[in-house]
Amino acid sequence: MQRITITVDDDLMVDIDRIIETRGYQNRSEAIRDLARAGLAQAMQKADGSRQCVGALVYVYDHAARQLGKRLVHSFHQHHDVALATVHVHLDHDSCLEVAILKGRGHDVQKVADQVITERGVRYGRLLAIPVEIESEIHGHGGEPARRHSHAHIRHPR
Repeated sequence: MQRITITVDDDLMVDIDRIIETRGYQNRSEAIRDLARAGLAQAMQKADGSRQCVGALVYVYDHAARQLGKRLVHSFHQHHDVALATVHVHLDHDSCLEVAILKGRGHDVQKVADQVITERGVRYGRLLAIPVEIESEIHGHGGEPARRHSHAHIRHPR
C-alpha cells in the first residue's frame, strides 16, 4: 500500500466527512479508497464498453402508461442474452419499481439500460454497472465424471 498526500477544498471535505459518518467508515482513508474504486470502475466501464460487467438497472415507471409494461417486457426479450432477472415492486397506485439484473459487455448492458430508461412512462432510471471477469469452466461435482458440465464463474477484479 502506498501513502499519498492530497489537497481537498473545504466543501468537498465536508461532503466526504458526511459520507464517513453516514456509512460508518473507520477513517477518511477507507472512505476515499472506496470512492476512488467506484469512480475508477465507472470510468473504466465507460472507456471500454467491450469489458464484461454485471449491472443493476433500477427504474420507476407509470404502470398505467399505454402498453408500457408490454414494451418493457419486449425490450428484455429482445436482449435475453443480457437480461437475467427482474424484481417488480408496486410503490403506490400509479408507480412500480423494477430492478433488472443484466450481464454482458458494457456497451450491450448500457444499450439495454438506455432503451428501458428512455421509454415513455419511465419516470426515473439508473444503471449501476460493475466490471467483472467471466471465465468458463468445465468440471464435475462429487467425483462423477459423467456429470461434467460447463458454466461461468463471475469474478470481480480486485
